[in-house]
Amino acid sequence: MKMKTLLGALLMTIACFGCQSKEKIEKPNVILLVTDDQGYGDLACTGNPIIKTPNIDQLHSESVRLTNFHSGTTCTPTRAGLMTGRNSNRNGTWHTIGGCSLLNEKETSIADVFSEGGYTTAMLGKWHLGDMYPFRPQDRGFQTAFYNGGGGVGQTPDYWDNDYFDDTYFRNGKPEKVKGYCTDVWFDEATKFVDENQDKPFFLYLSLNAPHGPYNVPEEYYEMYENADLQPRQKRFYGMITNLDEQVGKLRKHLEEKGLAKNTIFIFMTDNGTAAGYSYDKNEGRTYGYNAGMRGTKGSHYDGGHRVPLFISWPEGIKRKGVDVNSLTAHVDLLPTLADLCGIKNTSNATLDGTSLKNLIEGDSTNVDFDTRMLVTDTQRIQWPKKGRNSCVMTTRWRLIDGDELYDINEDPGQNVNVAQAYPEVVTEMNSFYDQWWKSTEADFEYSLMKIGDEHENPTHLTCHDMHSEQNIPWNQNYIREGLSFTQGEFFTEVVRAGTYKFSISRYPVESNLEMDAAIEGVKATSYTEIIEAGKSLSLTNPMIVVDGKEYPCAFTKDNKAAEVEIELVAGKMNFYGSFTNDKGEKEMAYYFLVERL
Repeated sequence: MKMKTLLGALLMTIACFGCQSKEKIEKPNVILLVTDDQGYGDLACTGNPIIKTPNIDQLHSESVRLTNFHSGTTCTPTRAGLMTGRNSNRNGTWHTIGGCSLLNEKETSIADVFSEGGYTTAMLGKWHLGDMYPFRPQDRGFQTAFYNGGGGVGQTPDYWDNDYFDDTYFRNGKPEKVKGYCTDVWFDEATKFVDENQDKPFFLYLSLNAPHGPYNVPEEYYEMYENADLQPRQKRFYGMITNLDEQVGKLRKHLEEKGLAKNTIFIFMTDNGTAAGYSYDKNEGRTYGYNAGMRGTKGSHYDGGHRVPLFISWPEGIKRKGVDVNSLTAHVDLLPTLADLCGIKNTSNATLDGTSLKNLIEGDSTNVDFDTRMLVTDTQRIQWPKKGRNSCVMTTRWRLIDGDELYDINEDPGQNVNVAQAYPEVVTEMNSFYDQWWKSTEADFEYSLMKIGDEHENPTHLTCHDMHSEQNIPWNQNYIREGLSFTQGEFFTEVVRAGTYKFSISRYPVESNLEMDAAIEGVKATSYTEIIEAGKSLSLTNPMIVVDGKEYPCAFTKDNKAAEVEIELVAGKMNFYGSFTNDKGEKEMAYYFLVERL
């Protein structure tokens, strides 16, 4: 009898553990899907009469739609904002290049929050918040990361010669060659991640680099728009969107088949206004494409630069669907909102610009007065943030541009009529908010320091893409091939450990296996792909590393693929650069760098 009692107790205990496990599994999964450079008007469901997006349109019909949702005006600021709940000026990411696109090490990321909340986390696609330690996705809370380098395929930090087709990407920092079109690869990886983690709650950040340039697309998707009333690059741009739309449909179907769709929070959004979906031809005096009646495109602080679509579906948790919510919301709201919806603690102690939208999404806005809420977005794109530069202060109804242009979005969504003189009290109130907000951000202004000699990445791989410079730096591999020169720039770093370090500088990256003075053939453009420039031969001499103003001459390697020097470094902050002398006797910065602690 005693044995039966013990056995019964043991079975109850096991059953209890099973219940606890089931409770954990019942936490909702999260898929945050962000497309790149696709604007509000680049969807059929938002009014575009040309584009084909049936799968995203279906998601739109089943979702709560935030129709007054805003992002940064370019790639990095948006990604940093949704990662942290904080405006990009607060976390070192007010640019997309030039050492100002590195998410500061002190920031708590959404992946940190979900990891600490018991979730398995993954990041797939475009990162654009730093390609070296401690800024890579695997350094920022993502247990799995598979991504391209820089801000897009073919940019300077990306693997050499990537072009969207059969490329090499980085899996937790290690290069890996894959077959297939880039967007398809990210979705294939997403499907694998879902399959491998279907029995535990997961957070998947699926950050596509499409439809960002280069506008390369499989020919069949270009042909869908070949005869459309669009400019040539727009036909490729639209094709890239239809391709990703098909992949959205496949992923959602897979979630259904696995029985995961009902308890998965699925979010679709874009990162800024359209880059190519809408354009004006000065010669013809006409526009091409569709921009939902808004003023401005990518990079603009008018609504066309930062008002973007966001659709959120969670069949098991959000009972409303097919509902538009016009209250002012933004990318900085995602971290607190998702933590709230998933019942996990937001562990960030920093000042947030975002707030939870849980009640708003569910139909109850009692937690925040969204009619009076104010937010700021701006376009800095310089070495240090400047007050008032390309600023937009927003409420649900109003937009204050550059402190003196006021637009009533309810009456004038195209921002054509400045009503500042008619509503001086609104201008005063919104400028007062901006002043207070700017003062609160100034305390956070800080350059992010790259780490040299840390065990997490040794050697450290750096490129001119991330040099602090006021000049036009070669942020794209086509500029490297062309031999675009610049004469001023530095890396801002921290040497983690004193010791002997080997510095290597080169014209081409290591994986290219090219000699310093190599000339290489280009690839001609087609109707569905862009040109890859030919590589021009450069005559470079006098290789030099300059550390905190002190010069260290380098020697070319025997294979003429780099120039090297060993330097004794002390621990602490260090600014450095590497340069050559060109055939005109001018200083010319190096493009690629390796710094190894020996």
